Amino acid sequence: MTARVPFAERGGAARGILDLVTGCYPAFLFGGSIGDQLPVFHFHNVTREWLEPRLLYLSANGYRTVATDEIARLVIDGVRPGPRSVALTFDDAWESAWSVAFPLLKQYGLRAILFAIPGRVGDDHERSPFVTWPQLRELHESGVFDVQSHTRSHAMMFSDAEVVDFVTPAYVREPLLNRPITSTNGRIETIGADALGTPLFQRRSRMSDGRRFFPDGEEAARCREHVRRNGGADFFNRPSWRRELEPFTAGARGRFESDDERADVIRKELADGRALLNEKLRTTSVKHVALPWGISGAVTRAAIEATGHELAFAERPWRRRAVRAGDHRFQLMRLSSRFLTCLPGRNRQWFFTTVR
Repeated sequence: MTARVPFAERGGAARGILDLVTGCYPAFLFGGSIGDQLPVFHFHNVTREWLEPRLLYLSANGYRTVATDEIARLVIDGVRPGPRSVALTFDDAWESAWSVAFPLLKQYGLRAILFAIPGRVGDDHERSPFVTWPQLRELHESGVFDVQSHTRSHAMMFSDAEVVDFVTPAYVREPLLNRPITSTNGRIETIGADALGTPLFQRRSRMSDGRRFFPDGEEAARCREHVRRNGGADFFNRPSWRRELEPFTAGARGRFESDDERADVIRKELADGRALLNEKLRTTSVKHVALPWGISGAVTRAAIEATGHELAFAERPWRRRAVRAGDHRFQLMRLSSRFLTCLPGRNRQWFFTTVR
């Protein structure tokens, strides 16, 4: 069974060029006005050097920042948040949300939205690069951050039975959230950089319409054992290493989840992400979600509504990257934070100077 990744999920330079030529970027990136749109910018793991000039730009030019409930009033009820309003969203709740963004937002009198992954939040930083539960509670209680859901586990999964690569020493550079999940018990377990030789299959977001593929564990174990017996990391210095491993995966075995399994897991990812945050933060304010990598399949969109979410941020191919009254409330579009200084104001930049 082969299910290729749809173009809309691929991102990258080709998608950016297509967005540009089809008019998906709002006019203010090219010197125009904001008009009736609300620009929503997204950040991830930040440094002070990256973030502070952008917050200073907002403050110096009289911008105010809004939270998710104001976005909901705009989208659903048509109530505009006022002139010079923008939204700042931070995905994943990396530790830098606490150590970098939090003090800077307070310094400049701004607010932001933090999309946290409760399944990856712990009580200390010993094993996790994300904020801790005590820190997340303080961020929420401060009012500086409006904490919302980024699903329970932000999972990447195998979605095809064809082996496309193997875990090599270079895998250590694979971003943590891009590593495919291996667990089936609700825990978050992924393929680690020490699992040298493990076959890798095509990957898609858990929130896509792809069906998860569960590869045969014995084949992976034989690949890892062959690597271990033949030098470990040094095995991959052999010109023939790939040819040596491929016979172990010829006709790779495994199974695909059923449609019912897919729907149940997606629904649980959304419901548990929201419920865990509300429970741990002792609140009821978590009712919005941002989909990992902006990917939202038809099954996910149905589950978002079924689980009682009010808004969802996700990619909408061929649509404007800004929020307006009447937009589809489960497919709200955001802009990269690098475009923030294209907003009207002193020392403004244009699109082409921000992408160099």
